[in-house]
Amino acid sequence: MTDAFTARRYRSERRFRLYGVLALGISMLFLSYLLFDIISKAVPGFVESRVTLNVSLDATKIDAANIKGSDFDGLLKETLRAEFPDVTTRGDKKKLTALLSSAAGDDLRSLVIANPALIGTKVRYPALLSDEADLFLKGVAGGSALDEAKAKFLAALRDRGDVEKHFALRFFTSGDSREPEQAGILGAVMGSLLALLVTLGLSVPLGIAAALYLEEFAPKNRLTDFIEVNINNLAAVPSIIFGLLGLALFINVFGMPRSAPVTGGLVLALLVLPTIIIAARAALRAVPPSIKEAALGVGASHQQAVFHHVLPLAVPGILTGIILGVARALGETAPLLMIGMVAFIVDVPKGFSDAATVLPVQIFLWSDLPEVAFQARTAGAIVVLLVILFSFNALAIYLRKRFERRW
Repeated sequence: MTDAFTARRYRSERRFRLYGVLALGISMLFLSYLLFDIISKAVPGFVESRVTLNVSLDATKIDAANIKGSDFDGLLKETLRAEFPDVTTRGDKKKLTALLSSAAGDDLRSLVIANPALIGTKVRYPALLSDEADLFLKGVAGGSALDEAKAKFLAALRDRGDVEKHFALRFFTSGDSREPEQAGILGAVMGSLLALLVTLGLSVPLGIAAALYLEEFAPKNRLTDFIEVNINNLAAVPSIIFGLLGLALFINVFGMPRSAPVTGGLVLALLVLPTIIIAARAALRAVPPSIKEAALGVGASHQQAVFHHVLPLAVPGILTGIILGVARALGETAPLLMIGMVAFIVDVPKGFSDAATVLPVQIFLWSDLPEVAFQARTAGAIVVLLVILFSFNALAIYLRKRFERRW
């Protein structure tokens, strides 16, 4: 009887372990599929197509005293039309020059401004192609809708070896744009960084101070119990509620600027403050009581025991809570939508009061646009956001291992 009961118990344990392995395997399968889908869609966004043209920088067409005012777009279009002398109709010429991106002329202008000695010479210049031409050359869904005449022009340029693929550096060095091939994430990344600086500057000292007071100095009464319950409740409040609070308080009452990193940082500070307080209190509580008792036993005051012995030993847990809180703030969208950080911002913000958006909101904006080329831009921005979030989590693990002490 005992052997049968033991065998049945062992079978039950094996089934339980099997269920756990199956659950883990299914979760990893879904996660792997999600990551593969995102990365596969993001790869085309990291590459841009260019057509190499022999551009004659004629001194009669480029004013050396006013390079910015010169017509580089017309110069590139004229060069491209010269590659197809048999194209004579106005409609075909328009379709041919439409293959070039509007940024191609700006890039050439920047090149000449950086080196005015190029005026009067002929340069071999890789001109950026439009998003529809880029999709066609990459074979991405959406490129098949390219006009038949444009497709023939592109095929001819590709057969000549004039079409090249380049790493899309502008995706990381430029701000948002209505044109997919020109859109970048630098403005959103800078907005996220500025907002996070405000968030850290407020939530970290306030969170640690509140945790120290509640855990080590506050009297245990109904008031502190009420505060502790509300802190725990605030950690579970939907993030959009903090956005409504920021809209009502910071914008409507204090008149702070909309769509500014300083306002977004204040809202995110309110969002992560309960998380930091809870994590800091847990870290302080994890320090063995004997540490403080030993300090008090050799004559240290309560304040000295806390700040010289307990707090340094709680640093790994506090840092972990801070980084995880900041990682949560970095991925938030809803509260920032409520304070206007959903605006179309082209310029890269340089200060805390400049108009800006953040990376999650930029992803939200791009995902809602109809152009197919923005799908790759959206996936690329998601990859960048995931890399940043994984980096924060890796940093949290490193700091815990680096500063952790064993008793």
